[in-house]
Amino acid sequence: MINKNALISKFPKADIQLEGVDSRLIQAGEQQFIFMEFDNDVEVPPHSHNAQWGVVLEGEMEITISGKVHLLKKGDSYFIEKDEVHSAKIKAGYKDLTLFDQADRYREV
Repeated sequence: MINKNALISKFPKADIQLEGVDSRLIQAGEQQFIFMEFDNDVEVPPHSHNAQWGVVLEGEMEITISGKVHLLKKGDSYFIEKDEVHSAKIKAGYKDLTLFDQADRYREV
């Protein structure tokens, strides 16, 4: 049996400019899936882009979407509309799988 870390690590790293983040890029046609695992607490400043959907696999994240704060934990999901301003405070140990409605949101490292 393949362990989940070995399965995920087969995908190329994504070029995400956040310290302490292991990210893997899964290209899916006109969209991208990103698996992210955070070793450090991270604050992501306000920004916007194409639509984004994510599911929390482990840990906690406080995400602010259009001024409304949401505390997300394991099993929670979120959706961000295209061009909707959002930011996040992510705790060490957080893991998620995020789908971006954009083929070129991130590049391979």
